[in-house]
Amino acid sequence: MRIVTEEEVSHLLDYKTLIEELDQAFISDINVPSRIHQDFKNPKEGIDSTLLLMPSWEPSEELGIKILTVSPNNAKYNLGGINAVYLLFDAHKGGIKLVIEAKKLTAMRTAASSALASYYLSRKDSETMLMIGTGTLSVELIRAHATVRKLKKIYIWGRNKKKALKIVDELKAEFDIEAVDTIEEKISSADIISCATLSNEPLLFKEHLHSGQHFDLVGSFKPNMREADDGFIENVNIFIDSKIAKKETGDLKIPLENHVITDESIKADLFELTRKIKKGRTSEKQITLFKSVGHALEDFTAARLVDKKLDEIIENSIK
Repeated sequence: MRIVTEEEVSHLLDYKTLIEELDQAFISDINVPSRIHQDFKNPKEGIDSTLLLMPSWEPSEELGIKILTVSPNNAKYNLGGINAVYLLFDAHKGGIKLVIEAKKLTAMRTAASSALASYYLSRKDSETMLMIGTGTLSVELIRAHATVRKLKKIYIWGRNKKKALKIVDELKAEFDIEAVDTIEEKISSADIISCATLSNEPLLFKEHLHSGQHFDLVGSFKPNMREADDGFIENVNIFIDSKIAKKETGDLKIPLENHVITDESIKADLFELTRKIKKGRTSEKQITLFKSVGHALEDFTAARLVDKKLDEIIENSIK
């Protein structure tokens, strides 16, 4: 058994390879049962926290499970809202292969899945991105989206501009990036808009929509959380990572229950896109939305890639 740290995950994974592996994984027949999603009381914060258990396996090969907690108020302690560990087992004899500190793993697989969706859904000539949110995911989403599209300009907005400026400083050697004071000032000129917040109230509205844009909504992972309002949702072409998104995110669950949209409004999930069962973007003017809540297949794929990279390092050292 080997323990893999966050720093090691950063060195072992790269977006180009991870996106390619995810593309193949969604085509595969890997077993992914329903995840356990349990909210639990956190009286000291006055808001529920969340426990997620996310298993996957390939018979006689590997089995993995991620154990994840989400603490929405952690920003005030200068801590990330997500903490996780991933256990990768040998599915043949049952031994534990890896114990992975999975905060970085989660962030990278989430961003890679968004980038995979963007490959199918954003315009190929997309060159401007607006990043809404300044949490752990923001840097990863920028790097991942830039892997599949040649982004020439990045804008970033957050409620705390100091955090946005800190990210600008972190990424300025890689991108032409600028912090903005409002979402409205740059959203009309952005080709790709990625939103990763813990907001319970919409940040995106119908009047923000412009022809040909692609929206990537990552943040709202509970039925009461929303990053986009009804007017926005009913005027975009919706794509999701998996069918569970319809039940777990308020961005879809609420408008579905209120008959603002129907099941037919959701065009495809990543399984259908990667398998070419359904089409992604079909015109330059189409406005596309990818809504993700995370899928155990993504974690399993990232963990197996970590294992593969470690094996390669060992093999090369023996040679």
